[in-house]
Amino acid sequence: MKVNPQQLRDDGYIILREVIPPDQLDDIRTSFEVLVERQKENWVQEGNPSAWETGAQPRLVHFENLIDEETANAVETWMHENTLGVGSQLLSVPEQTGIAGMMLMCSPQEDHGPAHWHRDVHPIDMAPMASLQADFLENGPKYVQWNIPLYDDDVLWVVPGSHRRLNTEAENRQLLENPRVPLPGGIPVELKGGDGVVYSNYILHWGSNYSTTLRRTIHGGHTIFPYYPDLNFTQFLSPEARQTFESWTQASNRMQDLTETALRAVLKKDAEAYHEAVEELQPGAGEKGKMVLAIYLSKAAYHIHILKSPDFDTLPPEIRRRASSPHSISINWGPQFADRFSKEEADLLWGRFEVLDGKLQTEEDLFVPGFQSGPMRYFFEEEPSDFGVEDFIASW
Repeated sequence: MKVNPQQLRDDGYIILREVIPPDQLDDIRTSFEVLVERQKENWVQEGNPSAWETGAQPRLVHFENLIDEETANAVETWMHENTLGVGSQLLSVPEQTGIAGMMLMCSPQEDHGPAHWHRDVHPIDMAPMASLQADFLENGPKYVQWNIPLYDDDVLWVVPGSHRRLNTEAENRQLLENPRVPLPGGIPVELKGGDGVVYSNYILHWGSNYSTTLRRTIHGGHTIFPYYPDLNFTQFLSPEARQTFESWTQASNRMQDLTETALRAVLKKDAEAYHEAVEELQPGAGEKGKMVLAIYLSKAAYHIHILKSPDFDTLPPEIRRRASSPHSISINWGPQFADRFSKEEADLLWGRFEVLDGKLQTEEDLFVPGFQSGPMRYFFEEEPSDFGVEDFIASW
């Protein structure tokens, strides 16, 4: 299946028909119903039946951990030419394409109505929106997101082109007044069972109606920084699929090594080694892309610093959760990666990034509607003014 990367850059989304071939759709539906039942049983055993009974949008997160030989096709759907092949055409480094999360979104047991409009951006552990957009337009995406419904679905709405710009004043007014109604220019993404939409996570989008109408929508993405630390589930996959996951693990290990190399170059104040490592992390990236990587490395340094803190257990739960949860899209590789550094190195490393981190925030809490974050001191939208990669290096 061929796609035009420029369409994603222009519109922020691409609708694709029959992503799941019609002759495979019934089998995929059957497999996912088996996985739903297994997840429901797990929730009961965990003492959390309300996740299914009262949730507005029950989700199977990491459904690969539920599969066996009979349901392996649920994972292999992500590896089809119509999914993985499309993702590799769209990402900034096609040869590094891997899966970033495999989920299933389900209909609730009672009507919950509309959700909030939002962009899938977290300023505290990503980068300001303007920086992300500049990188996207300069280099193409580091990550693309998918919805693939197994039954007809028009729940998702998007504002075409909003991934390339900041919120308008009219959008901010509407989002502050009522974020659960259509935005100007918003349109439904109308999909038949087996169709798909691949989109930028920066686009303004909306779950328009979480009703009891049967919904089984595959959700997740593809990334240039794949990360799958536990490959136990691959024993159930075809040899070819298993080999692909193993190659992604090798690529991920290399990405982690390069991340460490870049961070140690900062520790040593070695600008040449830093540039070489960043170039290998995202080959061909321009200045905007390299600035986003510098910001991502600052977040990695912060998380390492937090994980090495003797006061870790007393820190706010949200800070501990973010530091402990790998987020390969922004090269936070989690606690096992932090173990590569001593506490002394972690403290010194964070000191090297404090100037850049200071450029990313203000002295008072900020808030911009349409993001997946509440008020915070990090800039939601503005890039660091008059501060680029060379300024960052000079700050060491």
